[in-house]
Amino acid sequence: QVRLVESGGGLVQAGDSLRLSCAASGRTFTSDGMGWFRQAPEKEREIVAVISGSGGRTYYPDSMKGRFTISRDNAKNTVYLQMNSLKPEDTAVYYCAGTDYSYSPYPSHYDYWGQGTQVTVSS
Repeated sequence: QVRLVESGGGLVQAGDSLRLSCAASGRTFTSDGMGWFRQAPEKEREIVAVISGSGGRTYYPDSMKGRFTISRDNAKNTVYLQMNSLKPEDTAVYYCAGTDYSYSPYPSHYDYWGQGTQVTVSS
């Protein structure tokens, strides 16, 4: 019943910034943990960032820490991912997902997913 739609991806050069948005419909997700994940060709899906339902707790893997920032606006049912200092290795399809847990760093806990938005970083 819930739908997530990502937007904001595109082609950028190394060092550039990009902001992704994830709009939810069908239900409010004020109490739902949300996350951004990515998958590059021939690689496993990996966590990019996670945020708690309240927005008070976040998690980033070391490779993203300091460059990526997740945020949410529950009044708008929207989650954002600010990406700075992009590198070619950041090239991937980025997915937004939600979980019934208020917070979770585990992909298996995420029940609903968007279709993804392509981010391509050229050198």
